[in-house]
Amino acid sequence: MLRQTVSSIALLLALAACEPANEAKQNEQKAFGQEAQVAKEQQAEKLAQFFETAMNERLALNPLQAERLGDRSRNDEWPDVSDAADDKELQLYKDQLATLHGFDFDTLSDKDKLSYRIFELTAQRHIDSDKWRDYGYPVNQMFGWHAGVATHLMNVHRIDSVKDAEAYITRLETMNGMMQQLSDELQQRADKGIQAPKFVYPYVIQSSRNIISGVPFDDSGEENVLFADFKKKIEKLEISDDEKADLTERAKAALLGGTKSGYELLITKLEELQATATTDDGAWKFPDGDAFYAQALKNTTTTDMTADEIHQVGLDNVARIHEEMKAIMEQVGFKGTLQEFFEFTRTDDQFFLPNTEEGKAEYLKMANNYITAMRAKVPEFFALTPKAPLDVRAVEKFREESAGKAFYQRPALDGSRPGIFYANLRDTRFMPTYQLEALVYHEGIPGHHFQIALTQELDGVPLFQRTARFTAFTEGWGLYSEELGKDMGFYQDPYSDFGRLAMELWRACRLVVDTGLHSKKWTREEAIQYLKDNTPNPEGDIVAAIERYVVMPGQATAYMVGKLKIMELRQMAMDQLGDKFDWKGFHRVVLESGAVPLSILEENVQAWVDSLKQAA
Repeated sequence: MLRQTVSSIALLLALAACEPANEAKQNEQKAFGQEAQVAKEQQAEKLAQFFETAMNERLALNPLQAERLGDRSRNDEWPDVSDAADDKELQLYKDQLATLHGFDFDTLSDKDKLSYRIFELTAQRHIDSDKWRDYGYPVNQMFGWHAGVATHLMNVHRIDSVKDAEAYITRLETMNGMMQQLSDELQQRADKGIQAPKFVYPYVIQSSRNIISGVPFDDSGEENVLFADFKKKIEKLEISDDEKADLTERAKAALLGGTKSGYELLITKLEELQATATTDDGAWKFPDGDAFYAQALKNTTTTDMTADEIHQVGLDNVARIHEEMKAIMEQVGFKGTLQEFFEFTRTDDQFFLPNTEEGKAEYLKMANNYITAMRAKVPEFFALTPKAPLDVRAVEKFREESAGKAFYQRPALDGSRPGIFYANLRDTRFMPTYQLEALVYHEGIPGHHFQIALTQELDGVPLFQRTARFTAFTEGWGLYSEELGKDMGFYQDPYSDFGRLAMELWRACRLVVDTGLHSKKWTREEAIQYLKDNTPNPEGDIVAAIERYVVMPGQATAYMVGKLKIMELRQMAMDQLGDKFDWKGFHRVVLESGAVPLSILEENVQAWVDSLKQAA
C-alpha cells in the first residue's frame, strides 16, 4: 500500500515536472511559428517592393509606355531607340532577374509564386530574345515609330494644362532627333542583312508623307492631323485667346521645324533602303533565320511546338472548318462548290455596306448594336467584368491604308481613356457585314476588352504582371470569344455564323501560311494563293494579311494555338465536372490571373477543377 502510494506520488511529481517542459516546448514552437510567419510576411512585402521598383526602372527607359500607364511626368520626351539604350535595358533585365532569384520561392504564397513565375518568364524571354534585337522591322506597314509617334500624340498625350501643351510642342520640336536615331538603326540593320522586303517601303513612305501633309505643311486647305489635334486639345484649356494663339503659333513652328525635318530625314533613308530591298519575304533569309523563327514561335505561342507541327495543326483545322462551312451552305440552300460559295460571299452586294460616310457610320452603329446585345447576356456567363468603358471607332484617315482590319487599344490605367475597338473602314468591301458579329466579340466584348481591361484592373497584382503580354493567351481568348458567342445563343443569322467560321478559318490558315513563309520558303505569291483557294476573304484583304505575316514572323500563329488550348481545357473541365461545371467559374479562373503562358493556364484550370471535385 505504501509502495503504491509512493509510486503514485512519484508519477504525479514526474508529470508535474513534465508540464513546464511541455509548455516551454509549445511556447518555443509557437514563437518559432510566429517568427516564420513574420519572415514570410516580410519577404512578401520585400517582393512587392521589388516588383514595383523593377517596373519603375523599366518605365524610366520608356516615357511613352509610362505615359500610357498614367505617368505623365516625362510627357515631353521621346524614348531612346539606340543600341546603347538596348544594352542598358538588357543589363537591367539581367540584374532584376538576379535579384528575383534571391527570394525563397518555396515560402511564397500561391499568389506571389505566380507573380514570381511571370516575372521570371518575361525577364528570361527578353534576355533570350535580345540575340535577335535587330531582326524585327521597327518601321513597317503594320506598326512602327513613323506612325506610332503620331498616334501616341493624338490618342495618349493629354493636354490638361499649359505645361502639357508645351510638352506636346517640345515633342514636335524634337521629332528630328528621334527620326535620326531611327534612321541610323535602319541602316545598321540593313548592313547586317536585316531589311524589310521591297513591298513594305511604299506603305511606310506614304504614311510618313501623310503625317507632314496639310496645313501648315502645304496649302491644300485640309488641316494637318497633328496640328488639328493640338488645336482641338488646347481649345478646352481655361486660358485667354491670346495664350491659345501663342501656343498655336509655337506648335506650327515646331511642326515646320523638328517634325518636318525629322520625317523628311526618315523618308530619305527609306527611299535609299527601298532601292536595295529584295523580294525575299521569309525570316529564313536572315542569318540564323531558322533559329530566330523558332524563338519567335516560342515567344508567341508559349509552347515548344515546331514550325512543322504548327503547320500540320493548321492543315487539320482548315479541313475541319471547311466541312462545317458546307453545313452552312446546305442550311441556306446554296447550290455549288465551297469555292463557289466563297465567291458568292466575297462579292454579293447584300454582304457589304456602301463605301460612303453613311455606310461607314452604319457599320459602326451595327457594331454598337451587337455590343449592346452581348452586354445583356454577359451576366449569365461572367461574374468578373471590367469597369473600363468601351468605344467603337473608325481607324484615323492618316493610317487606314497601312493599319490592320480591326484591333483593340487598351484603356488608360487611370480611367482617362476607354478601351477602343478600331475598325478599318478605308473600304467597306474589305469589311463584310457577315463577319462583323464575330469581329465585335473578338475585339470588344467579351474578347479583348474583357481580358485586357480586366487584367489592368486586377486588385493586389503587380503592375508588371497586369501589363505582361502573352500573345497566345490574349489572342487565344479573343478567338475563343468568337465561338463563345455561339454558346451564348448568338449568330442567329446563318450567314453571321458562316462569318464566325470564316474568321476561325482565317486563323487556321495563318498557321499554314506563316510557317510556310518563314520556315518552308514559300513566296509571298504562294501564300496569297493559298488564302485565295481556302478562304472567302477578298483579294485586298488577303494581300494585306500576307504582308502582315511577313513583317511579324510567328505572331499570327498565336491565335489558333491559344484558342485550341482554351477549348481543350474547357472540355476537360466539362468532362471531369459534369453538371458541376460552371461557365462563370471557368471564365473567372481563365481571366483572374491576367495574361499567362498556356502551361500556367492549364495548371490554373486543373487546380480549379480539382477543388470543385474535392468539394463535391
